[in-house]
Amino acid sequence: MKTIFSIAATTVGEAIRRKVLLVILLIGLLFLVVAPALNILTARQERTVLVGLTLGVIQLTSALIAIMLTVYMVPNEIERRTIYTILSKPVQRWQFLVGKYLGAVAALGMMIGFMTIVLLITFALSQNERHLANLAPLIKAPVMNFFQMSLLSAVALMFSTFVSPLVNIFLSSGIYMLGTLFSPLFQTLVEAPSVNNVTKLFARIIHFVLPNFSNFNVQNPLINPGQVLVDERLYFITTIGYAFLYIGILLVTAVLIFDRREV
Repeated sequence: MKTIFSIAATTVGEAIRRKVLLVILLIGLLFLVVAPALNILTARQERTVLVGLTLGVIQLTSALIAIMLTVYMVPNEIERRTIYTILSKPVQRWQFLVGKYLGAVAALGMMIGFMTIVLLITFALSQNERHLANLAPLIKAPVMNFFQMSLLSAVALMFSTFVSPLVNIFLSSGIYMLGTLFSPLFQTLVEAPSVNNVTKLFARIIHFVLPNFSNFNVQNPLINPGQVLVDERLYFITTIGYAFLYIGILLVTAVLIFDRREV
């Protein structure tokens, strides 16, 4: 574990020093700060738009950070030949990948946490909100967003073991969009009684294989207080459990591919 944590700590330091990630983070923070400028709306509309916009900014920013942070990890180590120095020590390939992933997730968590703090401050100042109890529900979406992006990082890391960074960007982005926009569609096809069995089977396979990123989107109850989850605690536990299970499968796949690759 000491080896894994050492690689993870080095990865966090590298992430903090990468200018492109800091630029993406600063742009996201800028949007969070200027979001309250939408004061031409009514009080009800302003609150709804502010919550939806700021949470959307955090999700988009963290997705960009997760992809840009992860797609270059393995290729950069191979290109700079630093991987030979690392693997020449008593470091197994699986330890290298797991350490890299944990470092990426730690850096991602720090950046999402920072954006969440800015979100709470911005919302408190713009809405003149003094009660912490009213601000606490806003934390739920970024927390689920962290697990969503941890899953996306695992997808990008797995692809980074056998494709170039440019191809990986398109693959990871495409899977994220499909898993966010089309997973509910595939679920509807599976449950619809009017759909034929062949289509249902195809939809069931795609829905099973494709990471369901849409499950982590819990913004609607925050934007529309009238919408509530039937059992919020159970939903959060099962969704986070799904993330851990899928991440584990992706990491095992990445290790198996990387073990067979010549570097």
